[in-house]
Amino acid sequence: MDNRTIVEHNSQNTLSNIWLNIQKQWAQHWDALTFLIIVTAKVLYYGKEISPEYFNPIALQGPVVASILPIVAIGYLFKNNGRKNFFYTVNIIISLILFADTLYYRYFKDVISMGAIKDSFLLKSVSSSVLALIKSKDILYFLDIILLIPLMKIMKNIERKEFKFRLRFMVFIFIFSLGVGFNGKYIYKLSKEQPLLIKTMSNKLYLTKVLGNINFHAIDSYNYITNKISRSKKVPEARIEEVQSFLKEKGETKGINFAGEAEGKNLIVIQVEALQSFVVNKKINGEEITPNLNKWINKSMYFDNFFYQVAGGNTSDAEFMVNNSLYPAASGAAYYQYSGNTLNSLPKALKEKGYNTAAFHGYIEGFWNRNVMYNTEGFDNFHGEHSFELNDRVGLGLSDESFFNQSFEKIKELKEPFYSFMVTLSSHFPYEDAEGYGSFNVGEYENTLLGDYLRGIHYTDKQLGMFLDKIEKDGLADDSIILIYGDHSAIPKEYAEELYKFEGATNPTDLDWYQYQKVPMLIHFPKDEHKSVNNTYSGQMDVYPTLANLFNLPNKYMLGQDILNSTEDRVIFRNGSFTNGEIFYVSWSNQYYDIASGNVISETEELKKIKQKVLQELEYSDDILDYDLIKTYENKTQ
Repeated sequence: MDNRTIVEHNSQNTLSNIWLNIQKQWAQHWDALTFLIIVTAKVLYYGKEISPEYFNPIALQGPVVASILPIVAIGYLFKNNGRKNFFYTVNIIISLILFADTLYYRYFKDVISMGAIKDSFLLKSVSSSVLALIKSKDILYFLDIILLIPLMKIMKNIERKEFKFRLRFMVFIFIFSLGVGFNGKYIYKLSKEQPLLIKTMSNKLYLTKVLGNINFHAIDSYNYITNKISRSKKVPEARIEEVQSFLKEKGETKGINFAGEAEGKNLIVIQVEALQSFVVNKKINGEEITPNLNKWINKSMYFDNFFYQVAGGNTSDAEFMVNNSLYPAASGAAYYQYSGNTLNSLPKALKEKGYNTAAFHGYIEGFWNRNVMYNTEGFDNFHGEHSFELNDRVGLGLSDESFFNQSFEKIKELKEPFYSFMVTLSSHFPYEDAEGYGSFNVGEYENTLLGDYLRGIHYTDKQLGMFLDKIEKDGLADDSIILIYGDHSAIPKEYAEELYKFEGATNPTDLDWYQYQKVPMLIHFPKDEHKSVNNTYSGQMDVYPTLANLFNLPNKYMLGQDILNSTEDRVIFRNGSFTNGEIFYVSWSNQYYDIASGNVISETEELKKIKQKVLQELEYSDDILDYDLIKTYENKTQ
């Protein structure tokens, strides 16, 4: 045999040995490898189902595999037969979760969260039409489970080496560490790109698109459990009584001005996306930015020193404060963290007086956990995206024009008296829908974020004006209180220079920034009564107490104040900043400003006491929410 023949023979033997070794390793680990491949394929398939336009299998594959590896690692703690059964069982469970999430997405355009599962309200509306949501292709989630049965029988006859627990544990540690390490990298990257997303769980769908379904449910479960644990700690009885005394003292302030004036009237509240005061009564090239809002301000009671007070929950925080008069969560979103709490909400209080209550928002029902929280707050109905005909899109979703037109018809069907709570959408950051917004000459601000915003808010103002004109023409305004306010900032601080230029501010300070964070708030009375300007420094926390006075509702468990009967100007922000109308304390710089002069002033003992009271009030609000104290107080009175 020559050398060439020997080399070829050795090569064949080497290849044969490699192939035999591959077969041997496959036989040894076939269950783990099969599980990894099949589940990865299913999760990627689900990713395509919920995001066909932006599905990127290459980008999603990494976090999906990383999320499955810890499960694979757990399987190696079992002996061969137990591992096979473990993977088969977990495969069935994951398949059922993906199937349920798929049906839920088709109805709500969202992903099932722990809060959603806890609240039976979520699945009531789906259960009646679940068969209509199922498609023949859904069999792909379960087809492998059937096909694996003969494979499992075949593989049962193939001998596998049974490793000792020590070796299996080492394999567990290695694979688990690998999965957690890579997964941590993907989660950390997302937390840097969108710092509040993972804490607030505001956009569950986006989180799932980026990290995969398994990661979403792991993060969701972690947040839910940690929130439960933090709130399970027993509160000292003395603290419970201290908070209750504070609430009672605030509730004893009874309004004299306008007391019960709106009793029995309908209430229409409109929260306008990213509406800020700096656009009110302003023109560009001789054209008003918000002509309709300006018109209604002149025939309403207008509050020109009204601030948004939102925190990590952004839009949802504004809704939460207006309907509950409790401060936002210290971190994350109250709509997500406290959806299982007992709340003394505005819709609940009005329902007790015979009102029909309904919330309207033309976006995904599960966004900001609204479909859970609206039920908790006592709304009879929530008209979300699936309740509307999606016949026109501007910005993120259903256009404000279509939203107002369709909502008007739904409102007309409500039995009076009613409370309708409406949240607009089209003027949402980043204001990029130039075609949808239509023509509005923003002049020198063309191709800037501010210019895009001005065009977007001009569009929304037009739709708001047409809706209000309909309400007025229909005669509904004659027997309704209409309240309109902005929810949060329009211009992020990174674009502050554009805002300062628009306002003509030179050498702006932190005080200037805060002063530009005002949002419009108006209350329109029938027949344009009480039209005036109220200069009281106030905020979103004060809306419910003010309405409680007007509608003669109990003033319980509220931390805001009735603006129409307040004895002091007062706005407290979640970060500890505050103002009393004369001084403004900015927490991030620990500086006090004199509002009249704009100068920094030194801290006095009196100012220090005010700051301590502010922090104490925020702590009381946290206690009320963290320990569900309203439920405790309500149980005591029963």
